Amino acid sequence: MVTPAKNEEQNLPEVSKAVIGQELKPELWIIVDDGSIDETPRILEDLQSKYSWVQSIRLPPRPRDITFHYSYVCKQGFDYALEYCKENNIEFEYLGLLDADTVLEKNYFGKLLAEFKKDSSLGIVSGGIYYDNDGKLSLEVTAKELPRGTGRIWKKECFLETGGYQVEPSPDSISNIKALLRGWRLMQYTDVVQIQKRKTSAADGLWNGHLKNGWMAYYLGKNSFMALLNILHLSLKSPYYTGIAYCWGYFGSAIRREKKIQDSEVRTYYRNQGFSGLFSRISKNFGHNSRHVKEREQ
Repeated sequence: MVTPAKNEEQNLPEVSKAVIGQELKPELWIIVDDGSIDETPRILEDLQSKYSWVQSIRLPPRPRDITFHYSYVCKQGFDYALEYCKENNIEFEYLGLLDADTVLEKNYFGKLLAEFKKDSSLGIVSGGIYYDNDGKLSLEVTAKELPRGTGRIWKKECFLETGGYQVEPSPDSISNIKALLRGWRLMQYTDVVQIQKRKTSAADGLWNGHLKNGWMAYYLGKNSFMALLNILHLSLKSPYYTGIAYCWGYFGSAIRREKKIQDSEVRTYYRNQGFSGLFSRISKNFGHNSRHVKEREQ
C-alpha cells in the first residue's frame, strides 16, 4: 500500500493507528513524505522503528499540487514498493493507495479482499468516503461502479496490465478507464467505511480544488456537455461556488486552448462516452440530496 503525505502531522497519527489496527494488515506500507516541513518526518521515523512492514521515502520540498505532482509522488511510492517486494521476495496479489487524511474501518482490507475472492473479474475496488459530522457519518455519493481515489485496491494483474500508476492529472480516472477497456469490473462498496478528514479536493481549499478539477476535465478530453452537467451538479449543492470554480477551470482552459492529454485511449473513451449513464448518476445524486447519513458507531 502507498500513501502520499505532505505536512500531515494532524492526520497521520489517527490514519496510521487505523492501518496498524486492521484485522488484515498490508504486507508493506510505503509512505512517501513529499518534503514535509512539520512533524510528519518524526512521525514516520517512529512508525518505521516500531513496525518492520512500514517504510518511508522522502522527496525534496515542493508546493502542494493535486495535478501532475500528486501522481508523481504516488508513482514514486509504487515504483519503490514493487522494487522492494522484488528484492525481498515478498509475494503479493493486490496493491492499494491511501491518502494521509483517510481513516479506515477496522476490517477495511479484509472486506474488500473478500469481494475480490467472490468475483475474479474485479480489477479495482474501494470503500465509500464518509465525513464525520458531530458523530454522524455522511456518505459522499458518487457512482457505485467507480472506486474512489483514496482507499482503492487494485488486483495486481489489473494494475500491471493497465500500465501501473500514470503520472497524469486524475490518475485514478485514467486507471479506471484503462481497466474498463480491458474488461475488468470496478466497484465502490459503500458499506465499507473510510472516513476522510477533509473534503475531497480541499487540500488547497475548495475553490482551488474545483478550479483544478475543471481544468483536469478539459485536459482529459471530457466534452463541454459533460462539463456543463458537472457544473450544474456542483452548483445545486453547498458550497455553491464550487460550480463557478469548476466552470472557470474547464472553460477558461478551453478559451486559452491549453493542451490536452496525449493518451488516445483516454481521449477516445471520453469522446465516445454516452450521456445516459451520466444523467442517471446525477439524478441519483440529487435523489439522495448528495448525502446519505447514518449514525456513527461509537
